[in-house]
Amino acid sequence: MRSLSGKTLFITGASRGIGKAIALRAARDGANIVIASKSSVPHPKLPGTIHSAAEEIEAAGGRALAIKTDIRHEDEVEAAVEQAVASFGGIDILVNNASAIFLAGTLETPIKRFDLMAAVNGRGTFLCSQKALPHLLEAENPHILNISPPLSMNQQWFKNNCAYTMAKYGMSMCVLGMAAEFADQGVAVNALWPRTAIDTAAIAMLKGVVEPKNCRKPEIVADSAHAILTRNSRECTGNFFIDDEVLREEGVEDMNQYAVDPNQDLFIDFFLDS
Repeated sequence: MRSLSGKTLFITGASRGIGKAIALRAARDGANIVIASKSSVPHPKLPGTIHSAAEEIEAAGGRALAIKTDIRHEDEVEAAVEQAVASFGGIDILVNNASAIFLAGTLETPIKRFDLMAAVNGRGTFLCSQKALPHLLEAENPHILNISPPLSMNQQWFKNNCAYTMAKYGMSMCVLGMAAEFADQGVAVNALWPRTAIDTAAIAMLKGVVEPKNCRKPEIVADSAHAILTRNSRECTGNFFIDDEVLREEGVEDMNQYAVDPNQDLFIDFFLDS
């Protein structure tokens, strides 16, 4: 089986949710995980910190480096990348998972929320990629994976939450541009997006939009990310992957194992036209 053993993954937003699930899956292979997140102390409404995530990663078999990082700040990203390289000798994989969400119409979106989403999603992804790329270019089988959706100009994805869509599509446009820019140098740049809503803290904060019982578990994204990140970087780039499609390509047929409640209908995620 393909493995991430010995690889170093720099994962933003890895203190909880999808980011932590990806980290734990890689840790089971014996990977090195850099947890680059803001959550260094417990949050009253959100579970987990970089330190609790590090404990779980090491218990799963990986090596963890917890670095308090706000990806809106260039100096913090630079320092985190330097610390990662100093600790593990390089960076093989960057997972741009950190994201900010605020679902509202144009008139209901405060500019501070617009600025937060733009800074974390599009700009943060670009910044982390820019700082990690010099090290990725020296790695064997380097990958960048953005947790972002396929690009679609369908108006339905813009009309109710224009600001969030613009911010999230910024991450996906990084895939479109960087995959082409670095293809000849062997750095894979791909996007991964879940078919359905995923049961994370973000869902809890959006209560009323979707309930956990109508979600899949973060492990479906983690397993599909593992499959992508162990593929040949020169042969697998520029794709906008959907989690269950990746797993079916890998021979996985039972998607019920990932459902929070297999007896409930699943909430189809945003940005999927079909």
